[in-house]
Amino acid sequence: MSNEFNLNESVKGIWDKMASWLDSLILNLPNFILAAVIFVIFIFIAKYAARLADKLMKKKGSEASIRHITSKVVKVVIILLGFFIALGLLNLDKVLTSVLAGAGVVGLAIGLALQGTLSNTFSGVILSFLPELQIGDWVVTNGYAGEVIEINLRNIVVKESDNNYVMIPNSKIIEEPFKNFTRTARSRVMINCGVGYSSDLEFVQKLTTETMQDLFPQRGNEEVEFMYEAFGDSSINFVVRFWTDVTRNKDVLVAKNKGIIAIKKAFDQNGINIPFPIRTIDFTNPLSLNEPKTKE
Repeated sequence: MSNEFNLNESVKGIWDKMASWLDSLILNLPNFILAAVIFVIFIFIAKYAARLADKLMKKKGSEASIRHITSKVVKVVIILLGFFIALGLLNLDKVLTSVLAGAGVVGLAIGLALQGTLSNTFSGVILSFLPELQIGDWVVTNGYAGEVIEINLRNIVVKESDNNYVMIPNSKIIEEPFKNFTRTARSRVMINCGVGYSSDLEFVQKLTTETMQDLFPQRGNEEVEFMYEAFGDSSINFVVRFWTDVTRNKDVLVAKNKGIIAIKKAFDQNGINIPFPIRTIDFTNPLSLNEPKTKE
């Protein structure tokens, strides 16, 4: 009799519990529906926001891999935001707190394990938004110089003048300075030279300046600058600086090549000597191995 009584009590307790759950479900049904609707809306928002981010980055010329990961990040962030708002509408504050705490612990563990990789990944995302570095630019960084061929989430690929490819981690580009020839259409080029001590220095200055101005027309406030630098061992040294179109290191070399040829021709036509070091050997030493031996 007592066993039958306990069984009835257990069944009654289960039915009472299920009835309370049903009452709670009916009472919270509007919140459930509202939370589901909001979560679905955020999913659609995330989808279109990811597409918009991809289009904006495509206009900036970002790499496909970077556009893809950025779109995914935007989508996940918006969906998580909708998920947390839905939990808040269901009054599941404890669940929300637990989820956030767990996400924080997992994120910390992943961050410590993948510190170097994540650093390069975030640096790659930053580089994709930097106007100072784009695909096709000619850069000098970390001891390498070449054209930027690719920017991905791990590194940038630089094609050097010798046709070899160099992969430089993104974090190195962010942390180290780099020089970009392509960002400025015109740059100043410098040529160093020297003339003999017997030269008319004022005439050399005038001739060199006019030669460079004829060869490289200056614009606006640009001008050819000529300055003597030092008294050398066999020449008086000078530097001439002028502006020209430069978007890569080869343009600098081409401009110097043209300038040196023009200066040499102008100096030859006007009898101006470009001296070179001369070594004089003196044979007047009185000591000689061929002197006859004296008789004792």
